[in-house]
Amino acid sequence: KTMYKNVYPLAAIVGQEELKQGLILNAVNPRIGGMLIRGEKGTAKSTAVRGLAAVLPEIQVVRDCSFSCNPHLVHELCDECRRKAPDFEVTGRKVCIVNLPLNATEDRVVGGIDFSRTIKSGNCCLLPGLLAAAHRAILYVDEVNLLDDHIVDIILDAAASGRNCLEREGISFSHSARFILIGTMNPEEGDLRPQLLDRFGLCVEVSGAESLDERVDLLVRRDEFDHDPAAFCRRFQAKSESISKKIAQGRKILPKVRMARHLRSFITELCTENHVAGHRADLVMEQAARALAAFEEQTDVSMDHIRRVASMTLIHRLREAQPPPPPPPPPQEPPDEQPPQDEQASEHEEEPQEQPDRQEQSAQEQQPQDGRQAAAGQPDESSEQKQDQARTEESGRHSEPEAGTEQIFQVDAAYKVKPLTTARDRVFRRGSGRRSSSRIFQKQGRYVGTRQQNKQNDIALDATIRAAAPYQKQRAAATGLAIRLTPQDIREKIREKRIGNFLLFVVDASGSMGVRGRMAASKGAVMSLLLDAYQKRDKVAMITFRRNKAFINLPPTRSVELAGKLLAEMPVGGRTPLSAGLAKSHEQVRNYLSKEPAARPIVILLTDGKSNVALGERKPVDEAIRFGTVMARDERVKYIVVDTEEESLVTFGLARRLAVSLKAEYFKINDLQAEELVNIVRGRQQ
Repeated sequence: KTMYKNVYPLAAIVGQEELKQGLILNAVNPRIGGMLIRGEKGTAKSTAVRGLAAVLPEIQVVRDCSFSCNPHLVHELCDECRRKAPDFEVTGRKVCIVNLPLNATEDRVVGGIDFSRTIKSGNCCLLPGLLAAAHRAILYVDEVNLLDDHIVDIILDAAASGRNCLEREGISFSHSARFILIGTMNPEEGDLRPQLLDRFGLCVEVSGAESLDERVDLLVRRDEFDHDPAAFCRRFQAKSESISKKIAQGRKILPKVRMARHLRSFITELCTENHVAGHRADLVMEQAARALAAFEEQTDVSMDHIRRVASMTLIHRLREAQPPPPPPPPPQEPPDEQPPQDEQASEHEEEPQEQPDRQEQSAQEQQPQDGRQAAAGQPDESSEQKQDQARTEESGRHSEPEAGTEQIFQVDAAYKVKPLTTARDRVFRRGSGRRSSSRIFQKQGRYVGTRQQNKQNDIALDATIRAAAPYQKQRAAATGLAIRLTPQDIREKIREKRIGNFLLFVVDASGSMGVRGRMAASKGAVMSLLLDAYQKRDKVAMITFRRNKAFINLPPTRSVELAGKLLAEMPVGGRTPLSAGLAKSHEQVRNYLSKEPAARPIVILLTDGKSNVALGERKPVDEAIRFGTVMARDERVKYIVVDTEEESLVTFGLARRLAVSLKAEYFKINDLQAEELVNIVRGRQQ
């Protein structure tokens, strides 16, 4: 909870007019539902929010009230203020900003039990949370897309209902929670779920100034502010006071603002044409247009007001229109009807010209079929021998000699990938991220259980009192405490949250991957997984195998940008030492687990399963399968095999065999796409 003095004035921000307008509209009409600010770093997102708080008019509150109750609204008073009414003391103060940190726990946000007061009094005493401090203020969530989903759900529910309801640890309590919710995020670090995006009333996209004059003006103003903040604020004091007065005047005019019915029809048409889900966009657009009219001291909403707020209302709710259904097949002619004689004659005249082409085409189609029939007719070869011969021929066709020329393929377009997580277990870990759920050592995450050990000083009061309750008669003593506890009674909370993983990419970079652009598609899949790892805060490493050995292209790091650069420059060529790639990946995972024993690495292997270089005397493919069987014994490691083999009449399925030996999840390369999975589900439902 912060009160700002000499903050950078909102009126002094260069450009960002839509951002400033959205913030002001929420100040005039909090029913809009807050605002989400999306943009790259260094674009005055946080500066604008702090500047808004500085220009907001003062509010009257009940002195010493933890919930900042409005003394003029009796129905919204908390229980304590109701008992004091009407004898409480009223005071005025500036609107504050309540910052919600990313590591905030659920009980810190909604409130919980005041442990010391409860033990002394014997009554369940409430410790208000951040939502209580944010009542009639600004709740600011920086990097809201990195906040745990269950915390985001709590905040958005309170913002929509205007109340915070606390039902936990023997407490049943609710209080008013009407605040201006402002969230900022960088889309490069991952987006919010669509249903959470919709809960923000407005959304603006911000970017850096493109004009050289604006950028120079920005530098000059920032330098002046850093040199003498007080003098700089006095310079813009008149403009700041003007904005503050217009906000106060707009709040008074707002109840008188009218909207004609044809304008509401215009709003619904805009929302329908943009295929928004539900009706929240319609309601928000109406409230934003009314706020804009009130801020401009007009009592009638115009078409221009709606147009000016439409983009902020719809930009985060737009959906693509569903594709039209395919046209019906043309009606078939009855078999007994014959074409006219003229058409028959013309067909006979054109037939001699097309006949040589058809004969040539049929001869080309017949040749490979005859070859397959001849191969299938050999009675002396067993099926295993034929498979080995086919594998050898396939490797000979698609692999390059060891001294062959290497190639560098482009990276295909990235896409959203299917969620990849590890299974839950009972191991406690440290860390942060957004991929896999795990029990956590820190005082973060969701409260899911209790344990008797007291190592984290994260006391579970409800469980502690239940453990001590049967022994209170025997422990009765004049200690001044309502409840007497012993160390054996103490229970601490078990918390669970999402953390990042270690992702090891093992990529086949042999010559066979260059055939028909398979390496471009594989690089696109790896790049998509790297972007997902960046958003989930994972560590990544990369191994490639080609010629006669495997190479460590990138040791474990959090620099996904570096991994992407190395991926784009990765050469392709030579033979396929699959066993060497598996051995090198096992070595890297073993080294990582020796440093982080509680880690859950994910090894992602992109290959078609073919191999023509062995480390020992076994056949290359059999050796790789044996390596996989041995590696699968370590249950701490999760393996994912992405099959890069193209669909054709003859497929070998070697990558699937390798996945079985590794006990790995198996995907074809196209199945990694989240959109593809959605289409599969839709097809089954139809």
